[in-house]
Amino acid sequence: MEPQNLTDVSEFLLLGLSDDPELQPFLFGLFLSIYLITVSGNLFIILAVSSDHHLHTPMYFFLSNLSLADFGFISTTVPKMLVNIQTQSKSITYAGCLTQLSFFSLFACLDNVLLTVMAYDRFVAICHPLHYTVIMNPHLCGLLVLISFFISLLNLLLHCLMVSQLTFCTDVEIPNFFCDPPQLFNLACSDTSISTILVYCIGAIFGGIPVSGILFSYTRIVSSILRISSSDGKFKAFSTCGSHLLVVFLFYGTGLGVYLSSVVTSSDRKGAVASVMYTIVTPMLNPFIYSLRNRDIKKVLQRLLSRTT
Repeated sequence: MEPQNLTDVSEFLLLGLSDDPELQPFLFGLFLSIYLITVSGNLFIILAVSSDHHLHTPMYFFLSNLSLADFGFISTTVPKMLVNIQTQSKSITYAGCLTQLSFFSLFACLDNVLLTVMAYDRFVAICHPLHYTVIMNPHLCGLLVLISFFISLLNLLLHCLMVSQLTFCTDVEIPNFFCDPPQLFNLACSDTSISTILVYCIGAIFGGIPVSGILFSYTRIVSSILRISSSDGKFKAFSTCGSHLLVVFLFYGTGLGVYLSSVVTSSDRKGAVASVMYTIVTPMLNPFIYSLRNRDIKKVLQRLLSRTT
């Protein structure tokens, strides 16, 4: 059978998490609730940081941008899944799939780079506290976020360029609830060896360098904390980066678990279920991790809630 060019493919089929019709209402209610909680939590973080001048610091500036990235990350996949469940349809147009893939690559990379920037911020705060306000000035903070966005945009363009070179046969069923780039490569009929090598190179650059930066920052942070003589000082220093460290473990742990599970298990549907942790649960938990472990955020949120009530 002759392969079709990508531009001739009108739509793909997203198989979702389950084919059981009796399970669809439960899945719709579950993921709608998760989506609303995630959107509300991240918007509350952004509103809290922007409305209180006490939170106009580099740490909270980066946190608000991370919340914005999480909002975009979950909004890339969940709304389309909810529409497909409600309409009992599995189709997504070629343009819709390419758009979803683009924004997925953008926000995933933006999350990745922003976590690295936040690790650098904690490194300066703990290892160079006397020079913190000088080093982490508003100009540098804005520049770091701008660089993070452009790096993510470059990652988006590279993924779109590689997918646009693929050719597909008539089998266009994606065993997931969104257009996952690795599964699109598995569906291709053309030779994907070069594209696969490029994917690993891109992953090593856009994933490996940020992870190395985070590991380097926390190696220096732990070394500095261990030199503190008082136990109270050590606890205070650890508490300033505890939330960020927990989010880092959650983000990379679930992401690594998804791709390891796809290698170990032969079931594509199990891989789709595992990807829920990476794409949906992690953005939902981030606002709770930062708000529940942060007294300043809790105070501002309490004030905002008291005003609305």
